[in-house]
Amino acid sequence: MTHEKKVHEIKSQKVCCSDKTWKIAAVVLAILLVVSVITNGFSISSAKELPKKKVSDMTLDFINKAVLQGQTVATIDSISDLKGQSCLYNITLNIQGKTFESYVTKDASILFPQAINMKAPATASTADQQQPATDIPKADKPEVMLFTMAYCPYGNQAEEGIIPVVKAMGSDVEIQPHYVIYSNYRGGGADYCLDQDNKYCSMHGIQELNEGVRELCLYKYDKAKFWDYISDVNSKCTSANVDKCWEAVAKARGIDTAKISACQKDEALALLAKEVELNAKYSVQGSPMLIINGAEYSGGRTPDAYKTSICSAFSKAPASCGQQLSTEGAQAAGNCG
Repeated sequence: MTHEKKVHEIKSQKVCCSDKTWKIAAVVLAILLVVSVITNGFSISSAKELPKKKVSDMTLDFINKAVLQGQTVATIDSISDLKGQSCLYNITLNIQGKTFESYVTKDASILFPQAINMKAPATASTADQQQPATDIPKADKPEVMLFTMAYCPYGNQAEEGIIPVVKAMGSDVEIQPHYVIYSNYRGGGADYCLDQDNKYCSMHGIQELNEGVRELCLYKYDKAKFWDYISDVNSKCTSANVDKCWEAVAKARGIDTAKISACQKDEALALLAKEVELNAKYSVQGSPMLIINGAEYSGGRTPDAYKTSICSAFSKAPASCGQQLSTEGAQAAGNCG
């Protein structure tokens, strides 16, 4: 579940394209069902200019084997010459029905997961990200709910940002974990859904849904160990192995795995039904989504940004709000949904 950053070094190669419009960016390759990769271009091969079909096949093979690593399968909807760039092909990647544009050199040597328009307005500054939302109502003790998918990299990113807030504020605030649930996802079936009616499904597969249920059980029966477990399972397990991996992680934290397993068996449908109700109540569409006193949060995903907005929702802020937390982290960009 960790939002892993794998950096692939590029061998010395000459790139013929103009740098006036596009630049190689450190960008996220993680749309709905993809391992997030920050890169300066992926090295695929060192051949001469190749036919489109050959480049398409090599690129797809690289993405599926080196990037997705079996978590899902990407396809390429189209490949065409990129106007104004003589050495690049424009490819349209399709990952579970979602498409996005990427670019690859015509010798299949470098893949650019995303292009950034350097003429576009600059993104908000870190300082701007720390500003609290102005429309969050106040309460004596704010109700805070974080909706994620267990294996959405953006949701894991949000968890990484919120865990320091949990530790810093302690009993002053309760940040409730909740999960994004779909019905009849991709036509339903056992690969994505828990029940025969396909009411309870998860975007990244059945193991993600199972893990979401286990996490709900853990929060219900051993709340004090929840966030430490989340930190561990994010870094040690994946959506491809968590049904086997989780137990060792939980035991290392002193969690009663038999009780969690029993809850998963006996209470899954009831827990998921409640999640579906909350999804509908707050119009949850994707992961992550943070709700504070019924209002959707839209700021940055740094610990201090989260803390600032949560503290702004108190009628009278507690002393723990005076702590300075890290301002390092992600902007409010990217989600699974």
